[in-house]
Amino acid sequence: MNPILATILTFVISISFLRLMDFFAHRGWIESRLSRKLIHIGTGPVFVLCWLFFPDVPESRWLAALVPFAITAQFALVGLGIMKDEASVKAMSRTGDRREILRGPLFYGIMFVALTVIFWKESPVGIIALMVMCGGDGIADLVGRHISSRKIPYSPEKSVAGSLAVFFGGWLLSAFILAVYTGAGVFAGPFTSYLLPLTIIAFVSALVESLPHKDVDNITVTVTAVVLGYFLF
Repeated sequence: MNPILATILTFVISISFLRLMDFFAHRGWIESRLSRKLIHIGTGPVFVLCWLFFPDVPESRWLAALVPFAITAQFALVGLGIMKDEASVKAMSRTGDRREILRGPLFYGIMFVALTVIFWKESPVGIIALMVMCGGDGIADLVGRHISSRKIPYSPEKSVAGSLAVFFGGWLLSAFILAVYTGAGVFAGPFTSYLLPLTIIAFVSALVESLPHKDVDNITVTVTAVVLGYFLF
């Protein structure tokens, strides 16, 4: 596909998913916390699968990175109060405070822009790091709030169930995308050769996510996965 057309299509698909979640939250059909996590979990896989639209030309990675860059710039403008978007604030904040967007959601977008440009389709490292961030960190909160389990001694706000969800969520989402990419011939097979390093990355990332740091998991988990991936692939 022509890279410009691929960029437009990626914009349309990504924005459509985000606005759908915003619409549901704004109407009160889903609570803000749930919409925030659905955006966290779903935006990444949707965007990374759209990479398959792009031809193997040098400008593709930069054009693809424009999508999260534009969305992240919008997050920043809304969070700073320069742009008014109540639907986005309701969908992406815990309490309805627009300034919350300047933490987790903004870091999320920055990671996507950086890893798209750095790794693109040339290495599975960037994709695994992004999927661990999306699937792991996003699912952890949903599971931790709905399944009662023992709290982590060194991180009393986090639970064992939540940390297990980080591991399994990140692992499953990464495995799914890797299966698609190996099946499409983008990454060399066999798919099974990726499972051991993926398991190590998901496990260590879950340990890092369990640490008692607020609002920086999108950075710490992603960077951990990138460093491990650098040595394992």
